[in-house]
Amino acid sequence: MCNTYRNLCTVLCLFALPLSQAAERLPTIDPNHYSLEEQEAKKIFEHTRKTPIFGPFEPLLYSPKLMNEASSMGEYLRYHSAIGHSLSELVILITARFWTQDYEWYVHSPIAQKKGIPEEVIAAIRLGRIPSHLSADQQIIYNFSTELLNNKQVSDDTYDLVEKRFGQQGAVDLTGIIGYYSLLALEMNMAQYPLPKNGTPLPRLPDIHQK
Repeated sequence: MCNTYRNLCTVLCLFALPLSQAAERLPTIDPNHYSLEEQEAKKIFEHTRKTPIFGPFEPLLYSPKLMNEASSMGEYLRYHSAIGHSLSELVILITARFWTQDYEWYVHSPIAQKKGIPEEVIAAIRLGRIPSHLSADQQIIYNFSTELLNNKQVSDDTYDLVEKRFGQQGAVDLTGIIGYYSLLALEMNMAQYPLPKNGTPLPRLPDIHQK
């Protein structure tokens, strides 16, 4: 009954929205119409994250268990990985740009700047250009991330630099960050999750494979 009511509400709301907004495929679920599983997932999320459900977790709530598993993984990869928080933000930007994910970029570009990623580096990645003036660690991370995303694998030389600097755990965690934020990017792209009104969409480039 809950799902039937929700689907009816979604259809009615879509007809009531302007055409520019009607494309969102998985609208944020009204808390008044949460299923029992969604209510439980909300409690777990807010207990662990200390914040209401937001961003990519809104469409993910349509699969409550997946949402909470993803949230748990994200807590580790973003804040506690073997490559550190600043470099993880660089990886997130590279991943958001690769998938042209506006919301992911909107959230993480100011965080990356606060964490020490130079503004000119952020601007270059946004335009799909290879950034200059990267630190040694940033260059290692950039090379690994773009190579893995573009080629679906990394060369021995690229891998060896990561392992030498960050260890085997670092290589695994770095790949995990790329994979995790690819998951969030793809979920939001699939759901057509909207960019906030004050956000600026990423340039739609013909080939965003970090030329």
